[in-house]
Amino acid sequence: MHELYEKLKQYYPLGELTEQRNNLAFITLKQEQLRPVLLHLRDKENYTHLVILTAVDWLEDNCFQLTYLLSNRTNATDIGLRLMIPRDNATMESIHDIWPTAATYQRELREMFGIDFPESPRVNEDFILEGWNDIPPYRRDFDTLKFSEETFAQRPGRETKDPAEHMKQKLYPDGA
Repeated sequence: MHELYEKLKQYYPLGELTEQRNNLAFITLKQEQLRPVLLHLRDKENYTHLVILTAVDWLEDNCFQLTYLLSNRTNATDIGLRLMIPRDNATMESIHDIWPTAATYQRELREMFGIDFPESPRVNEDFILEGWNDIPPYRRDFDTLKFSEETFAQRPGRETKDPAEHMKQKLYPDGA
């Protein structure tokens, strides 16, 4: 993977390389480098499959990390491209024209994190959370306890029993 990284560095100003294992590495890059690097990997390096597009909320740093994982099935290698975007009014260029399956991932990231992908098909339609009217639930500042308490009726807690004693009473109800 190091050879591919060095090759790409000749064309693009890349950030760090993190090799997870001999067939998986991650490259950090800037937002504006994503499209040309994706096209290069697809058209010249045989990374023909977008495995996943996902996000991480770095609340303390006020940014999201987007990771695009690509696969080269011919030589069984995967490469992840990761980049940071500002958390406030998070927007990223759509890549659905490169990989149509990206549109589904982009819809999910818009709904769950609030990251916008203008021009992506159906990105503004409800996807999973029909009628959702709160902040996106995968953001780390979403208060799940508060949401649960405000949305769902309280119910009595579950009774917990010692497994050994419980089974003894079930097997020997007369105390034998």
